[in-house]
Amino acid sequence: QVHVVESGGGLVQAGGSLRLSCAASGRTSSRYAMGWFRQAPGKEREFIAAISWSGGSTYYTDSVKGRATISRDNANNTVYLQMNSLKPEDTAVYYCAARSGVRGSILSYEYDYWGQGTQVTVSS
Repeated sequence: QVHVVESGGGLVQAGGSLRLSCAASGRTSSRYAMGWFRQAPGKEREFIAAISWSGGSTYYTDSVKGRATISRDNANNTVYLQMNSLKPEDTAVYYCAARSGVRGSILSYEYDYWGQGTQVTVSS
């Protein structure tokens, strides 16, 4: 069992930046790929970014490419999502998820453990 807890959300003006963190605990000795997803009001949860267990491979959805960077610190069991040039359409609850194995995935159903989410609100 792995528990993940997101932090770092908040209110930011358009054009601003945020760094979201995801702390994992529990069976962190196993290998887990990690992903970030988001869900805006009235919309389905969507993939944002993913990273392999080693950190050597990363994946991004087109809407955040060039504005987002996913990274991980395995020594501290933490994954980060740096978001720059934020837009009002980035407003959503952001979720971190862990997937057993080394390879990241863009598919939400391939993730085993989910956090409670952190709210990001971008004002225009």
